[in-house]
Amino acid sequence: MRYFFFLSLPLYLLDQVTKYLIVANFPNPYVEPARSPIEVIPGFFNIVRVHNTGMAFGKFNGSAYANIAFGIIAISALIAITVLWRKNAFPTRSGKVAAALLVSGILGNFTDRILPGRGYVVDFLDFQFGHWHYPSFNVADSCICIAAALLFLSVFQKERAAEPKAKTGDQAAS
Repeated sequence: MRYFFFLSLPLYLLDQVTKYLIVANFPNPYVEPARSPIEVIPGFFNIVRVHNTGMAFGKFNGSAYANIAFGIIAISALIAITVLWRKNAFPTRSGKVAAALLVSGILGNFTDRILPGRGYVVDFLDFQFGHWHYPSFNVADSCICIAAALLFLSVFQKERAAEPKAKTGDQAAS
């Protein structure tokens, strides 16, 4: 539970606050003329406002039932993580951190999809490397990607074996 309280909740709140700030300070690019990105590191990192009803890399963006489909997937994933957590399917520390990151990321993007007047995920972190431009993303997306890497790495970690308890004098004599 502490993983969710100390990791999932703060990251979920960070995700929602940053998205709120973007929506409050950038005009809707589909209603008003798009504002130029804010160059944080020229030629490398910008802050933008992008709407995404699809999934990673804008796949299925604008599809008629994308929010419903991805909402069902989000709820199913949260249920699966809860069930797996209770079955101790995340025995390592990195597995537990990954599960907590997944929860914050899934909840962050799911919240965007169901907010009244929204119905899209807000992406705003925009990187480019030379001529290559990486699709915009947000804090929730970052949590999900880091969680995926941690889950991959946790497969190669051994579960901590329960440490044998020291024998007391009575047990040693028997």
